Amino acid sequence: MALHYNLAKVYALSDNDSEFVLQIIGLFVCEVPDDIKFIRQGVEEKNHQLAYSYAHKIKPTLDLLGLNVAYEEILQVEAWTKREGKRKEIKEIFKSIEDQVDKAVKEIKKDFSL
Repeated sequence: MALHYNLAKVYALSDNDSEFVLQIIGLFVCEVPDDIKFIRQGVEEKNHQLAYSYAHKIKPTLDLLGLNVAYEEILQVEAWTKREGKRKEIKEIFKSIEDQVDKAVKEIKKDFSL
């Protein structure tokens, strides 16, 4: 049972095409954890452009998979990058996103035997 993600938007977008749903969750599981690493690197190195590009890349995926809190927080990361804020301003928000993505990935892998 999905506690950390919601596939309602994916099913709606795909007209309940289960093969399409599997492709989307496969991409999420394979790509987003790596993208998170690049955001972390951008935050740690105060490389706002790096953090922005990967935050912007995963934003629609977080929305599509129903990670609503993480989606709202990634918007905060984008805003932080645009104003070139200090690292301490964003560390907790980023950690929250990282935790939510990690839980969703683990749950999806279990639920879909990936």
